[in-house]
Amino acid sequence: MSHKSIQDLLPLVEQPSRYLGSEVNHVKKDHHTVKLTIALAFPELYEIGTSHFGVQILYHILNQHPDIAAERVYCPAMDMNAQLKATQTPLMSLETQTPIQQFDILGFSLLYEMNYTNVLSMLDRGNIPFLSSQRNDSHPIVIAGGPCTCNPEPVADIFDAMVIGDGEAVILEMAEAWMEWNDSHCRERQSLLEKWSRIEGVYIPSFYTPVIDEAGFASVIPIASEKNTIKRAIVSDLDEAPFPDRPIVPYGKPVHDRLRLEISRGCTRGCRFCQAGMLYRPVRERSPKTLLELSEAALSATGYEDLSLLSLSTGDYRCITPLLTQLMARKGAEHTAISLPSLRAGTLTPELMKLIQTVRKTGFTIAPEAGSQRLRDLINKDISEKEIVETVNNAFLLGWKVIKLYFMVGLPTERDEDLQAIVALINTLKRIKGPGGRRGKINVSVATFIPKPHTPFQWVSQIPLQESRNKIRWLQQHLRGPGIQFKWQDPEISRIEGLWARGDRRLNRLLVAAYRKGAVFDGWSDTFDIGTWEAALSESGVDADDYTCRERKTAEPLPWDHIDLGVSKDFLEKEWEKALSGERTPDCRDGHCQDCGVCDFQDIEPKVYPSFQGDVATTQETVSVALPGYRKVRALYSKRDQARYFGHLEMVNIFIRAIRRAGIPVRFSEGFHPKPKISFDDPLPLGMESLKEAFYIQVSDEIEPQDIANRLNAQLPEGLVVHDCQLYSAGKGQKPTGPLAAEYLISLREGAFEASKYKAFAESRSVPVTRRNRKGKEISLDLKDIVLEMTVVSADQLHLSLKSVPGKNLRPLAVIGPVFDLDEECLKLAKVVKTGITALSEAP
Repeated sequence: MSHKSIQDLLPLVEQPSRYLGSEVNHVKKDHHTVKLTIALAFPELYEIGTSHFGVQILYHILNQHPDIAAERVYCPAMDMNAQLKATQTPLMSLETQTPIQQFDILGFSLLYEMNYTNVLSMLDRGNIPFLSSQRNDSHPIVIAGGPCTCNPEPVADIFDAMVIGDGEAVILEMAEAWMEWNDSHCRERQSLLEKWSRIEGVYIPSFYTPVIDEAGFASVIPIASEKNTIKRAIVSDLDEAPFPDRPIVPYGKPVHDRLRLEISRGCTRGCRFCQAGMLYRPVRERSPKTLLELSEAALSATGYEDLSLLSLSTGDYRCITPLLTQLMARKGAEHTAISLPSLRAGTLTPELMKLIQTVRKTGFTIAPEAGSQRLRDLINKDISEKEIVETVNNAFLLGWKVIKLYFMVGLPTERDEDLQAIVALINTLKRIKGPGGRRGKINVSVATFIPKPHTPFQWVSQIPLQESRNKIRWLQQHLRGPGIQFKWQDPEISRIEGLWARGDRRLNRLLVAAYRKGAVFDGWSDTFDIGTWEAALSESGVDADDYTCRERKTAEPLPWDHIDLGVSKDFLEKEWEKALSGERTPDCRDGHCQDCGVCDFQDIEPKVYPSFQGDVATTQETVSVALPGYRKVRALYSKRDQARYFGHLEMVNIFIRAIRRAGIPVRFSEGFHPKPKISFDDPLPLGMESLKEAFYIQVSDEIEPQDIANRLNAQLPEGLVVHDCQLYSAGKGQKPTGPLAAEYLISLREGAFEASKYKAFAESRSVPVTRRNRKGKEISLDLKDIVLEMTVVSADQLHLSLKSVPGKNLRPLAVIGPVFDLDEECLKLAKVVKTGITALSEAP
């Protein structure tokens, strides 16, 4: 059995909207009208991948070019992966459903080492050989970028090219070089790779080879390149960098279901365990003016009701308070919530917290990392216990009910008293009371410290697996009781992550072995299987502890030494020495340059905005505005074709954001978390179509009902159409009460509706079935009491009229299954269209 498209498989999988590719603001180009096609691949589920803004930035940059078509592809979920494999259907892009093998370039984003097996899964489903050496001109050129490329060696054999650093600084240059190469007479891959190798930030793994001596790894040396090191690409000015003002609005429930606005990049707090703090230097802020313009455009283009200000440390943004004040003044009346997901306890002032809560209380997270001040000083975490306690106290007093705290075990020089300090700190925080003497809830999350490349701790050992288990178990036993929730990352996952973080090119064979044995989605605890990894380690002859638990000497060559991020090895070594002596290093934004090596103070240097004066009324000023009158409108809409794959809550969200994009003034509920006043008739089950459904909305009396339909239809995705909007009053045009007759037209494979089986049902006096109600209780029903009419239109089409009574109704598929003896998979492939619903007394 072979399907032509993933669309054929959608009825058989969960959350099928993941694979539609028709989201608001997607870009779809005809491949025949462009010179270059690029598939942007994210090796995780759609819900995770669509929450990563890096892919959206690249998507925006590439699709702005008239000769380039960029499309997206995510790792298929386990059920879809099984269907693709069973039906020999290739993995396809979302926008045009093109097999990924047919793209010119396939570009992966590598954000997390535990996604490496997902890369192989996507290549496998795309019928693309794993290793670059095995691919030929019929295959796409496979590249990668993202933070994991700061040590590219463990997966170097997979990729033809890898981008080190800021992708937006490189991707167009690589694309232009490809188009020039494609137009030339010499279209050998080697000549393209040579062109790319001359671009700053591009690493060609096949141009380098690892040297392995008797003691183990020695170094990576060039064999076909003039460059001994690969210098990281850096965007010097974020205001000049392209940024999507019409980002794609994902279907379903992505991890971060909001507009994300990168306010700055880089952090020089200098936490010695933090790879991102070294990788993204120097600090580069976007100007408040640019951020306000981007927020206006993007919120209007998406309909989001939440805006998240992104940065490694959002509270360190110099104009955070005036920026937030301006955003609140501009967007507060539209009930737009602002969240600051990455805040340090010392930067979250009561003034800032009051600003945030003026619209809605969003998440509140603090990352002390260590419990004792000694250990926080050693890791250069510039936060005191006093600041932590004061911040949590302010949060609870201002009405926050849940605080999240992150810690690590296994930090260098950690002792028993450091773990005891975590427990003591949590107990102190637990005693803090909010308004009315109520105590808040504290969520504690713990992970094992992993020494990452290009950090001052890159030479230290990771604690052994059993020691990690013991430390986490001890904390779990001592952090119990009301008001505390304790979570931890599986130490076995941390061990494998540490292996990949500091591995070398010898691990490529381990990756293939693990995938062949079934490893996939290894970052998820419910799919990670340590037994699979242990078998792969044994087969490939890799000693995981040699990579993770062995302490390295500072003079020892490292697998990533040929990758130049700008931060010098001398600086990292000095920071390691200062850590051992308990000496702190201040943030260079507040004082002298720390000589890390990144800045040249010509093109590359810190860029901050110390002040900003807005031009709109602040949230404290009172503006007299006449309150509008509202009236209720009933809207009739159809849900057809691909829209049948929207779940009810998903569809409600689609409508709400379409209303915001359309600029339709609606009434909101009262209270701290206002919601638009909109309600829907009984929800349709996933997969069912309907010719006429209804929702009700309270709108300003300044807008005409038919104008609502026109505006909404310009904003709705394919398959959802509003046909009519009328003023609604109780008793007029409302849904009938009492027993109903629901009409359906069902289409299925040829021969599904056998005449003999229909005859047997028609001649039966009783056809009992059982089903479970919403409470899980099994109830007995008689199909002869429920089926009002059944007409076999043809061998593959059926008309069905069902009696609908609360508590005793059945879905159409639950009826035709037993009548025509159809199995579950066959029923999933049925096309069910609800054609109408009437009061039973009015039914024909």
